[in-house]
Amino acid sequence: MTAWRDVEADVPEFARRVRALFDAHRHKTIATIRADGGPRISGIEAEFEDGELVFGSMPQARKGADLHRDPRFALHSATVDPVQGAEADWPGEAKISGRAIPAGPIKDGPAGERFHTDITEVVHTHLDDAATVLVVEWWTPAHGLRRVERE
Repeated sequence: MTAWRDVEADVPEFARRVRALFDAHRHKTIATIRADGGPRISGIEAEFEDGELVFGSMPQARKGADLHRDPRFALHSATVDPVQGAEADWPGEAKISGRAIPAGPIKDGPAGERFHTDITEVVHTHLDDAATVLVVEWWTPAHGLRRVERE
């Protein structure tokens, strides 16, 4: 199992940038797999706690049922549009994929179920310093950090 602390230990600067994008806004978007195999997109809140990425699901929520049936998920940071002419200030966007591991009921706050994550991929998409090239950096436990630039 790969926890967020493992990403931080392996690629600390990359992990810092990704976490900053997730921490910048409360609401994120999660993709799960419906019973018919199709994608389901839902709003969600997620947090980094004690070296782990965690999130919850309200009772009877479809995304929770999806995750019990098929634990694969993709979590996307909030999307921020770059200001026209100020693209160099665009922080980019981040994605984390993996498997959700049920961790029991939510202890503080509204009723619901808590999930820990087994991370399989972390991605940061952004522009280079001159804001002329799209940069995609991604990390996996098996291959470490990789990078591609697209003009």
